[in-house]
Amino acid sequence: MSSLTLDLGRFVADLSLRRIPAEGCNIARTGIADCFGVLIAGARDPEIALVDRELGLSGAPGAAPASLIPSGAPRGVESAALINGVAAHVLDYDDVSLDGHPSAVLVPAILAQGEASGSSGAEMLTAYIAGFEVWGELLAREPAPLHRKGWHPSAVLGTVAAAAACAKLRGLDAAGAATAMAIAASMSSGLVANFGTMTKSFQVGRAAQSGVIAARLAQAGLTASLDALEHPSGLLTALSPEGKAERGRPFAAAQKEWRIVREGLNIKRYPICYATHRSIDAALGLVERFNLSPDAVERIHVSTGETQLRMLRNSRPQTGLEAKFSMQFAMASALVARKVGLAELTDGFVRRPEVQAIFPRVSFSTTGATMEGSAFAPADSVEITTKTGATHKSGPVEYAKGSHQQPLSRGELFGKFADCLGAEYQDAKKSRAFENLMMFDRLNGAGDLTIQIL
Repeated sequence: MSSLTLDLGRFVADLSLRRIPAEGCNIARTGIADCFGVLIAGARDPEIALVDRELGLSGAPGAAPASLIPSGAPRGVESAALINGVAAHVLDYDDVSLDGHPSAVLVPAILAQGEASGSSGAEMLTAYIAGFEVWGELLAREPAPLHRKGWHPSAVLGTVAAAAACAKLRGLDAAGAATAMAIAASMSSGLVANFGTMTKSFQVGRAAQSGVIAARLAQAGLTASLDALEHPSGLLTALSPEGKAERGRPFAAAQKEWRIVREGLNIKRYPICYATHRSIDAALGLVERFNLSPDAVERIHVSTGETQLRMLRNSRPQTGLEAKFSMQFAMASALVARKVGLAELTDGFVRRPEVQAIFPRVSFSTTGATMEGSAFAPADSVEITTKTGATHKSGPVEYAKGSHQQPLSRGELFGKFADCLGAEYQDAKKSRAFENLMMFDRLNGAGDLTIQIL
């Protein structure tokens, strides 16, 4: 049997920016820029202060610190990765791919480790793609969606990916990078059951932090099994919903397909679980086209996937956090506010009587079929019936706006970035930060970004 763990370690250690397709680099820059803006918006959430207060350690004496974003406050590398990682995911506004949220895990880990290591932008961009490719390779070996077994892929696969990225930044050789991933495999955890609570974003921050720790310990000499990923009692087997993971398939870096080019990144237009986005697009299209008001609507029927509804566990949300995992809320917000934005994902809006009144009117039909390379249904659709008996159908929506297949323009990307930074930042600072993020590999280091926004 091929040693997948060691082969991936060799791939990570040998990877250079010049080997990566230009399209892959462009996608990575977009993900880093989007995540940085979302992270700043998320840093205002009360959960960030809570985690920082309880776990924001300064690090070992004499160790190089890393910065919290956007304040620039120094923390230990592991703590910075954790806190920034929670901030990157707390709004559920971060990008989506590989059945999870790659940038929310990778970017905080890379910025923290990169700052402490004095890494250049080019080195950090390479590390991002190394982590993305490791994540994609592991996911491609599992035929069933991990969500079906209750796993949060961002937390379980993201931990290994973050370890790979940090091993790259630490300059570990093949065995060292493999060891870091093997250590991370024993630190992988995260449950779908905690969706709709603070713990969901904590799981993502913890994955970033665990990747930093795993690479640090590997470099310090902690040992781990160099087949921890593919062993019959290893990570792939443990995670597999049906026990059918492809553990023995050889990995050949020279012949590999670039996952970042094939899968790309889906940039979120709404700060809510991505399982709702196609249905939101469909519902907003109907509401705008037929000028529908809440009082005029008798019922809303959504056709979606079984796995998507498993993620959307809250049928009667009462808080903004719960609403992020509710298709009922997504439809209500589209109808009542004619948008689903940060202003709608608040406790006050969720509890408005006209919003709550929509929830019982939403019904579903589901399919177990999934798109290639995704846990989602091949398409979503929405049907709205009015009290006069008229029925309006959206037709199937295969790709959400902002997806890899229907990407946002550069202007739209900047619009989201500027909105995330908010009124407290001058327009010139927003523009300068965004432009530099979109040329990330030309930066001298992670500290340049913090300096620009202080």
